[in-house]
Amino acid sequence: MPDHAPQPVDRQLPTDEARDLISLVRDIAQREIAPKAAEEEDAGHFPRDVFTLLSESGLLGLPYDSEYGGGDQPYEVYLQVLEELAAARITVGLGVSVHSLSCHALAHYGTKEQQVEHLPTMLGGGLLGAYCLSEPSSGSDAASMRTKAVRDGEDWVLTGTKAWITHGGIADFYTVFARSGGEGTRGITAFLVPGDAEGLSVAAPEKKMGMKGSPTAQVHFDGVRISDDRRIGDEGQGFAIALSALDSGRLGIAACAIGVAQAALDEAVAYAIGREQFGRRIADFQGLRFMLADMATQIEAGRALYLTAARLRDAGRPFSKQAAMAKLLCTDAAMKVTTDAVQVLGGYGYTADFPVERYMREAKVLQIVEGTNQIQRMVIARHLAGPESR
Repeated sequence: MPDHAPQPVDRQLPTDEARDLISLVRDIAQREIAPKAAEEEDAGHFPRDVFTLLSESGLLGLPYDSEYGGGDQPYEVYLQVLEELAAARITVGLGVSVHSLSCHALAHYGTKEQQVEHLPTMLGGGLLGAYCLSEPSSGSDAASMRTKAVRDGEDWVLTGTKAWITHGGIADFYTVFARSGGEGTRGITAFLVPGDAEGLSVAAPEKKMGMKGSPTAQVHFDGVRISDDRRIGDEGQGFAIALSALDSGRLGIAACAIGVAQAALDEAVAYAIGREQFGRRIADFQGLRFMLADMATQIEAGRALYLTAARLRDAGRPFSKQAAMAKLLCTDAAMKVTTDAVQVLGGYGYTADFPVERYMREAKVLQIVEGTNQIQRMVIARHLAGPESR
């Protein structure tokens, strides 16, 4: 019988350095991440050792400037690294994406002095970041946040609660958005808060249907005092900074979604080739062959869209609409592909003996995080038809 083991994705990469980078990531994924993924996810274990290894390998700061410890890689390369990591374990792929998101504000809006002081350890010093925008009463409506930042001399005092924070409780630093002025989008400011700041505490992690190895928790700020040199950007600029970061972060979610979908397809194809019913491989039945073909097509379409958006970003062109499109298409595709993978495996697909049920549970959250897919449709429609009439 021919070897039908899943073949690596045939990637279009811009340089030999990028090809070597993907080879390194695949090696780490196969040796250090994938073999332990199912067991550690079931146990709710966060693989901090893997993130330490990724940091030591230069993989936590890929899209940032090498002057500060980054990898100088274009977004089209960075996103394909995320896809490879997410295919091995979504906790790792999404964790790298969130870490990169948490570095965005300082890397793009911080002062030279702030960047010199903080970015090297954030990007390559073994630290892990978290991004604090959502709150218990403000998710999609982020502009209605209630966490306050009050000026006190040369310091700021932060009070409030952030919700749904990936890496809550284990992060070394938090990029926090808080209301420093009046209502609306212009009264919000960004801050870089150390994970061990006095007055910062974390609630018990949420009990989730998937991604159990990635802690998601509320983060409480009870009079957390930080100096003004940890304010990022101008006062009142925070909401614009947050949206800028999310445009890039949504591409990270899109890439992770395609990684999960690819892993599910690989598992479904391998099973369909090896499983026999009625004297034939189930892969020989037309209905199932068409299902596999549709799954593969959705993955290729999603990958092409997120790479198109990434190349716009790399070229310095507007990409917000395409980022929303990519997040929408790729995460919906991941949900469909992983659900179909469970169907291909039948009863076995519904058991924890095979990974496709885990992929399906994990895919669902990708339609929600960093802007629900309903929000993505609103963003896309505004680019097409302008703001909604009031």
